[in-house]
Amino acid sequence: MSEENKDLGDKAEDAFESAKESAKEFTENAKDAFSGAGGENKKLLAGILAIVLGALGIHKFILGYNKEGIIMLVVTVVLGFFTCGIGASLMGILGLIEGIIYLTKSDEEFYNTYQVGKKPWF
Repeated sequence: MSEENKDLGDKAEDAFESAKESAKEFTENAKDAFSGAGGENKKLLAGILAIVLGALGIHKFILGYNKEGIIMLVVTVVLGFFTCGIGASLMGILGLIEGIIYLTKSDEEFYNTYQVGKKPWF
């Protein structure tokens, strides 16, 4: 019976080493994948969100402009309520324009303008 336990222990140790190698390989692949998710993916995500949900300012939060995102959200919700949707419509148009601008810039220009230069509007 002790021989069976020894075989079982060896199998468990082999399984542990295999799992450890798989986790290490997964970590390396994830680092490679996420390190490349910089300017292009933010540009595409921010541009699409600006076009679709521009009035809510979600694209501003994606780019790290929290103050501007809160301004857009408050104008849309509060001012939109008191002006029967005019404020929300204006923020929607602003988001649409920004989304088009984001998507038409080159990757390098987008990165330098909005991520390095921190230009919050247009």
